[in-house]
Amino acid sequence: MALRRLIPAVALLIAVLAAPASGDVYGRKQAIDARLQSVQAKIAQAAERERALSGEIASVNSRIRGLSAQVGDVSSQLVTLERDLALHQEKLDRLNELYRLETARFNFLRHQYRLSLDRLGDRLIDIYEGGEPSSLEVLLSAKSFTDLISQAEYVESIGTQDKHIAEDVGLAKVEVRAQRERTKRIRAVVASATRTIAVRTEQVRAVRSALLASERRLASARTSKRQSLVEIKESKQEYLHEAAGLERASASLAASIQAAQASSSAYAPPGDSTPSAAGFIWPVNGPVVSPFGMRWGRMHEGIDIAVPYGTPIHAAASGRVVYAGWMAGYGNLIAIDHGRGLSTAYAHQSSIAAGLGQTVSQGQTIGYVGCTGHCFGPHLHFEVRVNGSPVDPLGYL
Repeated sequence: MALRRLIPAVALLIAVLAAPASGDVYGRKQAIDARLQSVQAKIAQAAERERALSGEIASVNSRIRGLSAQVGDVSSQLVTLERDLALHQEKLDRLNELYRLETARFNFLRHQYRLSLDRLGDRLIDIYEGGEPSSLEVLLSAKSFTDLISQAEYVESIGTQDKHIAEDVGLAKVEVRAQRERTKRIRAVVASATRTIAVRTEQVRAVRSALLASERRLASARTSKRQSLVEIKESKQEYLHEAAGLERASASLAASIQAAQASSSAYAPPGDSTPSAAGFIWPVNGPVVSPFGMRWGRMHEGIDIAVPYGTPIHAAASGRVVYAGWMAGYGNLIAIDHGRGLSTAYAHQSSIAAGLGQTVSQGQTIGYVGCTGHCFGPHLHFEVRVNGSPVDPLGYL
């Protein structure tokens, strides 16, 4: 790519060396200078963009490091919360199972208690209806002494057994109910704690996901900026190669112009040709919005005069048109040679009103104000050059 950018400058240099020293060399010299200025501006812009991208990459790296630290902290919190959540969930599951078993036991004892009460009720009904057997009745009904003892013990055991069963079942039911209520309360506390931990865990997961997403976006942006930086550096090197070629072409063309002027082949207008501040008129009437000198990191080789679109442009002095047409950066451009190495240029025109080689008089309309080329609003870019080198036009107006 560097060679492709350098080819136009080399070709231009060859054309300059082969061309005769005539009035047209002024146009070629200005074309080379304009291209050189454009390339130098691109070099400055590339360098500025390179610095900006390097700063942006450093900032992104810093932010990525900060996010990585935050992700690490949040991940540690999340691990602790997830472990705590798992323990609470396991405890809650055990309590739920215990509560289920205690509920089943309570229901069983309640059923047994009802059966015991029913049995005891039946015994009371039997005693009421048949009467409780007396000791004499037991003695008389016995067939032997052994039978007597057995019947007595049977009667006593039935009563005692009924009483114990009712008491035991009742106490067991009360204890199971109390234990069931305690388990229910503990289960409610653990369930509440588990829900709280689950909510907190989900919040931390969301925070970590957001941080990871931001980290991925920044990493992608960093990759893109690094690629842009590589491309900017490559372009800067290409522009430097092209600028070197253009500078050589410009120097050669300047020598050709000086030789042409020394041999009086350049146009000399009638009358006093000595340049002076009073020898030029303003090409348009308006305020100077950008003076001659350094601007945006590069040389601004003329002045910008703000006037409305379509305003007529007048020749600052009489002379011959040595360039009339489009030039990169300048847009529609007119350049006039006034003799003795002095020339003027009128850029960004909406339309041109003079032709190449035409002789123009001071004040003659040579074009109209516009905004062609590198331009941010209608204005006239006006230059004064001495032997092809730009000077401050305000010294001649």
